[in-house]
Amino acid sequence: MKKKRILLKLFVFFVFFICILFTFLYFFIRLSPKLDLKKTNNIILYDKDNNIFFKGNGSKEWISLDIIDEDLINATISIEDKRFYSHNGFDYIRILKSIYNNIKSKDIVEGASTISQQYARNLYLDFDRNWNRKIKEAWLALKLEINYSKNDILEGYLNTINYGNGVMGIQNAARYYFDKSAEDLSLSEASMLAGIPGYPQEYSPINNQEKAKKRQRVILDSMVSNGYISKKDADAAYKVKLTYTGKKENLNLSTLMYYKDAVINELENLKIIPNDYLETKSLKIYTNLDLEAQTSLENAIKSNIDETQKIETSSLMVENSTGKMIALAGGKNYEKSQYNRILYSKRQVGSTMKPFLYYAALDNGFTPSSTFLSEPTTFSLGNNQTYSPSNFGNIYPNSSIPLILALAYSDNIYAIKTHLFLGENEMINVAKKAGIKTELKENVSLPLGTTELNMIEFMNAYSTIANDGIINDLYLIRKIKDEKGNTIYKHKKNSRKVLNGSYTYVLSELLSNCYDNTLSDYTTPTCLSIKPKLTKKYAIKTGSTNTDSWITGYNKSYTLGVWVGYDDNTELSRKELKYSKNIWADTIENYLRDKEDSWYKKPEDVIPVLVNPLNGKIATNSSTRKKIIYYIKGTQPTQYDN
Repeated sequence: MKKKRILLKLFVFFVFFICILFTFLYFFIRLSPKLDLKKTNNIILYDKDNNIFFKGNGSKEWISLDIIDEDLINATISIEDKRFYSHNGFDYIRILKSIYNNIKSKDIVEGASTISQQYARNLYLDFDRNWNRKIKEAWLALKLEINYSKNDILEGYLNTINYGNGVMGIQNAARYYFDKSAEDLSLSEASMLAGIPGYPQEYSPINNQEKAKKRQRVILDSMVSNGYISKKDADAAYKVKLTYTGKKENLNLSTLMYYKDAVINELENLKIIPNDYLETKSLKIYTNLDLEAQTSLENAIKSNIDETQKIETSSLMVENSTGKMIALAGGKNYEKSQYNRILYSKRQVGSTMKPFLYYAALDNGFTPSSTFLSEPTTFSLGNNQTYSPSNFGNIYPNSSIPLILALAYSDNIYAIKTHLFLGENEMINVAKKAGIKTELKENVSLPLGTTELNMIEFMNAYSTIANDGIINDLYLIRKIKDEKGNTIYKHKKNSRKVLNGSYTYVLSELLSNCYDNTLSDYTTPTCLSIKPKLTKKYAIKTGSTNTDSWITGYNKSYTLGVWVGYDDNTELSRKELKYSKNIWADTIENYLRDKEDSWYKKPEDVIPVLVNPLNGKIATNSSTRKKIIYYIKGTQPTQYDN
């Protein structure tokens, strides 16, 4: 009995506490300034050519709920949130049902977001996958429910959601798809439009008529089951053949909103605009987005990774001379996963870390002909500790190889020997100078990419090497104007020379061997499989762990990095390890197809030498392999190949 009394008291206390908490929250929200729903998120984003690619509430086509077609309203509520008018912003029945179904299927197959929550998400703009965002989303939904009527929330929602092809809001959608106002829609048109926001890229009838019709059937059936229309009306509406006036646009790219989220993230980090500014004012944000590059990137992802696979990717393209981020994908499809891996993910980078080691080696007297014995090796680290790395596939020459081959083959034994010979801090110093901000600890396995890094800082460091050793801070936003047209922010270039241009030239030339068949011997260069796709000269480095597949490559103008892997660290198969290479090759080649080859002018203190690349010695008439390799003047080989 005593235990029951204690439990009863605890229960009563808990209920009392919850009531007090909600009462406090209610009055706190009521006394706080209200959001102006028509001005919040009043942002317009422009690409590099000053063309609009995203509008928040920056559209003048806001339409009152009173005149929106009733079938459209009923269709939306029926499919998105059938208890919209009875819950307080959170549909607890739906939440419990989705939890049960997700546990049953052992996957996230069903969501439980209400219209209020989805609208709050549209207002907040940011989509990082963490509890901080979830709490902010719930808080905004609660503010909406307390400060506004259900009709106000529904009106705002319908005026801001994505209807595909870059069209935001129901009035814009009605005009785009059917050249009419949202008040004049037929049941057939309304049921078609109501289905698009669930998956805009796939459910837009302009993009995929078959899937759009299937979705329309689902919408009409839900309207029947919820008592809005009869089965006869639904069947008649489904049979109507609709004619569309809009055209498929590049703005319908499924990865484009990753760029938008990254822009908003940078906007918040600039710390120049007060948090409450967006609640009352509008902004015009001019970005570095290159739609041609973004399209090449998305097409490459789609052609190499099946939509049904759970494997993910992130990719970033940078203009070396300026630091402009011109294209990015934080995942393979924004409508399926809003988690932006470009912004928030850190992964092990594998052997793509090695160029920073070999720059340090060149800076400390190594040459492309410097050799180490590559064979299965156990390194003694002191304190009775040992380290036994292995080459990919356990392939070894069991003889000495030059740096030329070590880099082309990504030889791990050579890398660890170089790292220990130089001292573990040398590589760290180069990586920091180049732009890596994550703390790198002195570790024998550091050249093998065991440290987890973010894509942006990693591509910043690579673009420093690609830019003759000159670092530029990577950025997305060129300038920002207020609602009156005044420029309130403009990016200032901050270039610094941090690496020796002669060493970066030699390193870049060595990295261009990674797809050269001339270097094939006991194994092959790491990028030989994509050689048939490459028509221009690039410096490339791959890297892989059991769970991560990377490729980074550049020419004088652009750096492109691609990561492929699973969010839950599922191990990659041999086939999956190849995805990143093909995405990289298809992206860069499609983007540069009509552009001139861009490579570096040889520094005066660098000289070309014809050598046998298999041993790094000067080639003779009897040499079976010959290739021009570049050396700092005075460090060229003196031994002849015999």
